[in-house]
Amino acid sequence: MTALGDGPALLYDTGSPVPGPGGIPVTYEQFATGSLPVVGVEALPVPRLSSGLKLHGEYQGSGFTEPKYIARRGDGQVVQLSRLLYLVASAIDGVNDIETISHRVSARYGRELSADNVRFLVEEKLDPLGVTVPEGKEEDEVSAPRSDLLLALKGHRIIFNERRSGRIARSLAWLHRPTVVVLMLAAAVAMDVWLFGFFGAVEPVLQVLDQPVLMLVVFALTVASLVFHEFGHASACRYGGARPGCIGCGLFLIWPSMYTDVTDIYRIGRAGRLRTDLGGVYFNVVFMLGMAGAYFATGQQFFLATVYLGHFEILEQLMPAVRLDGYYILGDLAGVPDLYGKIKPILLSTVPGRRGKAARAEVVGLKKSSRTIITTWVLTMVPLLIGELGYALWNLPRIVATMVRSLTDQVVGTGDAFAGGQIAAALMGVIGCFMLLCPMAGVVYLSLKMGGRVFRAAKRSTADKPRLRVALCALALLGLGSLSYAWVSGVTPEPLPKRPPIAPILQPGVSTAEPPARPATAPRPRTSPSDTSAALPSGAASSGSMAATAPSASASPSADASASTSPGASPSTKPTTPAGGPGATRSVSAGPPAGPSEPPGPSPSVSSSAPAPSTDPPTPTESVSATGAPSPATP
Repeated sequence: MTALGDGPALLYDTGSPVPGPGGIPVTYEQFATGSLPVVGVEALPVPRLSSGLKLHGEYQGSGFTEPKYIARRGDGQVVQLSRLLYLVASAIDGVNDIETISHRVSARYGRELSADNVRFLVEEKLDPLGVTVPEGKEEDEVSAPRSDLLLALKGHRIIFNERRSGRIARSLAWLHRPTVVVLMLAAAVAMDVWLFGFFGAVEPVLQVLDQPVLMLVVFALTVASLVFHEFGHASACRYGGARPGCIGCGLFLIWPSMYTDVTDIYRIGRAGRLRTDLGGVYFNVVFMLGMAGAYFATGQQFFLATVYLGHFEILEQLMPAVRLDGYYILGDLAGVPDLYGKIKPILLSTVPGRRGKAARAEVVGLKKSSRTIITTWVLTMVPLLIGELGYALWNLPRIVATMVRSLTDQVVGTGDAFAGGQIAAALMGVIGCFMLLCPMAGVVYLSLKMGGRVFRAAKRSTADKPRLRVALCALALLGLGSLSYAWVSGVTPEPLPKRPPIAPILQPGVSTAEPPARPATAPRPRTSPSDTSAALPSGAASSGSMAATAPSASASPSADASASTSPGASPSTKPTTPAGGPGATRSVSAGPPAGPSEPPGPSPSVSSSAPAPSTDPPTPTESVSATGAPSPATP
């Protein structure tokens, strides 16, 4: 007996049941296509990797005691995985189910893993990280959490895609050969000795500041040096055996910045990562040598001005405070990719209790050398950041007032330059406006970002503690109220006085004349009611209102001496430095101030002992002492 039955009548009878294994009825169509029903066996899921995921392998030169593995999601977020999770992710191909994956992982890991173990790792570990696609989701795009980095690049825009970046890196990789590097550095030392020791580095800068068109050229060359800087990172990554990604730009803190995707360097050694980190600064040196060569070929000093400004760019890049080249150099020396992510565990490790114990366990996971480097960096950077934040908040009114005033003058002057047909000067004014707007936008962005972080952290920490939340809100209101009172009452420093621009080229239409000096306020002597009555005659009651602003007139030397400033008298307002400069003094005469129509000459004296006769009744007068408090009225 065959599966088709004994007679030919069943040859095309695809709907009638035929005997199956164990007596289970099946149809001819199921038998012919191989889709026989499986009874009592659950279909195992087939996991899939998220779209754009790249597995970079083991993190070479890691500062952790346990090996770490790097994966990069399609949205650019880098994820650190343990060895087991990385083996599971590398065994997922979108075709085999978890049973087959468990066999593969068991063979590589050296320990037996069941299908349930693999399912748990996929659903509880890899899915939340965005490495795999959750079961039942048709699309490969996943929405996974990202690290909310405060000091990170925002608003990415690609300039050179991965293919073009690879071509540029291949063409410039030869510059990283050891012999070429030594020659370039030796030439840079010779260039600096000649520029700063013999020629003079400031003279080209002054010449550029005197010509707006040259300033535009230097600005364009500075932008070109930034692009060439990123070529250095990409070519160093290629020279070390890794594959560079795209080159783009974004907003870092308050300034537009460029970046290069070199995530693939995590799979090469520490020396290759340090070469990549230093590749941008090294290419700045190469660019400056090219500018020096252009000066010797043409004699144009604006090339040397570009060299001078390039030194400040290098110093800025080497600072480890923010996420610039110096930050990544220090991170690769420590073997930790994100130093800012270790600030919280380092600080919490000093707190006793359960939270401190968990943080200490994370800190112990670092090697001793790495832990020393990171702890030193944290203990240096945290007080510095807190101090800078407090200083900025204390001076916020003067910062805002000064920036608004400067931006107003800048916009008005630039508009006048355009209206007057001064195109070159107006374009420089546009650059100046841009340089003012970027810090203002950065201050607003950082304030909102940090305020939101503090609010969310406080909300999470007091979720189930209403009393603590009320106390925290009261403390916050007290702090904000005190700070607001300091801003309004004038306790904080006043805005900077208006001064002529240092670089008038960047501020067209802004007056370069020195503003008039603010009048100095001389201290007034402390007076008593008896002194006031002796100094003012009865017939001078109508001038009693002037006692708060003008010293009394006196005819005798003793009266003059009583009106002089004594060391114990404190002025009611802060004295300002006279126009004569520091150390210049301004004397205060005892006589009354001369009016605008009053001719110069001695004023008529008034005797305090013999007042002029008066028919008017005595009128109470009120004088103001030097401390600003009114003295008692005299009859």
